[in-house]
Amino acid sequence: MPNCLNALEREENLKILNHEKFDLLIIGGGITGAGVALEAAQRGMKVALIEMQDFAAGTSSRSTKLIHGGLRYLKQLELKLVMETGRERAIAHKNAPHLVHPEKLLLPMIKGGSLGKFTTSLALWVYDVLAGVKGDDKKRMLSKKEILEIQDDLNKDVVIGGGIYAEYRTDDARLCLAVLKTAANKGTVAMNYVKADKFIYSNKKICAVECVDQLNGKKISIKANAFVNAAGPWVDKVREKDDSLNNKQLFLTKGIHLVIDSKKLKLEHACYFELNDGRMIFAIPREEKLYIGTTDTTYEGDIKNPQVNQKDVDYILNGLNHMFPKAEIKTTDIVSTWAGLRPLINEKGKSPSEISRKDEIFESKSGLFTIAGGKLTAYRKMAERTLNYIQKANRLKLKKGNTKNCKLIGAIDNPITIIDKLKEKGINKNWAKYLWQRYGSESIKIINNCKKSDDAALIVSELEYCIKNESTHNLIDFLSQRTSRTLFYPESIDCNIEILAAIAQQLLNWDESKKNIEVHKVREYMKAMITFA
Repeated sequence: MPNCLNALEREENLKILNHEKFDLLIIGGGITGAGVALEAAQRGMKVALIEMQDFAAGTSSRSTKLIHGGLRYLKQLELKLVMETGRERAIAHKNAPHLVHPEKLLLPMIKGGSLGKFTTSLALWVYDVLAGVKGDDKKRMLSKKEILEIQDDLNKDVVIGGGIYAEYRTDDARLCLAVLKTAANKGTVAMNYVKADKFIYSNKKICAVECVDQLNGKKISIKANAFVNAAGPWVDKVREKDDSLNNKQLFLTKGIHLVIDSKKLKLEHACYFELNDGRMIFAIPREEKLYIGTTDTTYEGDIKNPQVNQKDVDYILNGLNHMFPKAEIKTTDIVSTWAGLRPLINEKGKSPSEISRKDEIFESKSGLFTIAGGKLTAYRKMAERTLNYIQKANRLKLKKGNTKNCKLIGAIDNPITIIDKLKEKGINKNWAKYLWQRYGSESIKIINNCKKSDDAALIVSELEYCIKNESTHNLIDFLSQRTSRTLFYPESIDCNIEILAAIAQQLLNWDESKKNIEVHKVREYMKAMITFA
């Protein structure tokens, strides 16, 4: 059987989708769909998954990139949600230590803020208990003097003390890809750029989905016994195709993040702080950059391309500069941005920040199962619930899944082996951490394929790996979802774009016009990230 994630074997895989019948077809290649695919494959189902864009191109590459329990949900008394997501953090770290990293968060308290010393201490204690936090990761309360000793450029006029507690940082898109690759290793046929166009029915039940290949316009039909709609912000669009919208519909909110050079503001720890309006925002160091976010505003625009506007920028920078007045960060200091949409389930009368992040499952009369809402951290439990629901509804006898102990592709605890391999190749050891935090043990394949001892050769080898192992069909997907270079290494793109285009042209059989178009798209994409309406 061809590798479904090899872009060079796409035609063979489309034929498999078109001619075979599956136990389960999943629509949506974000973290929710990927999680359902892995859970179903673990239970012995024959699974297909399709995504109309690139894998993780939507919400699953546009989050705050934290595997966190949601401290603020304690305010809403969502104790079950806090407990579940808190404990899922440790499982995610165990199964993908190269992608999920412990991160201490500094929590300053401010004069007149909603976080008082007693309530903050109590909340952090409850958080630790619910999340099962142990040892050095347990919360610690700090006096004003202690918190300023850790981060001396906090606003001394407003900070009254604080705390420090544990969360986990991740690369959301890479986590999604790792889950998908693990599912593919277990037999799932997963393909991007395949759009579900319309449902086909037999006796009023869905029996197949007519799809369109977004790369060449060809139509295929995928037959299955059960169908899951895991399309994130698009779940209602998919339900409309089935005429199965009910009174529970999505409410989309937008969250934006700004990236600056870490030299502009040096943080000892990630920081989670309160603004004057009571909202909380993060400032998180990553790869010599610092990203800050997020907003939570109602969104009614283009789902595919949410944009960061000047109002968003001003809101985040005003909050950041109030907490760190010496930094004086300006719009011109921003090197990249991203905007993502939260597909929440509408609750009338509640503001965006008050709406629950809990997930729900809907079943239509025609047999379409929709999983909506939820959080990145809870993807594994969401998948469990979805499969349990389908298993009960369709009276299926399946193997017991065990994704709790399922190591993801690339799982490796430390990059020492990778550093040794890099030394052998004479490549700058700074790239070891870069590779490890994206590919884990799979980094060895990239290094072994590296033809020369320089950074340019390394990125070429990386692109070749992503085309042949991660269904990469264009340069933007490689530079964004696969590598996050658009966000955290934007300075590396212009000097490498032509050589990357030449390699992609050779492997993907582009003509000269296609190659030039791809280069132009990347340059326009990079401009759009720092152009604010």
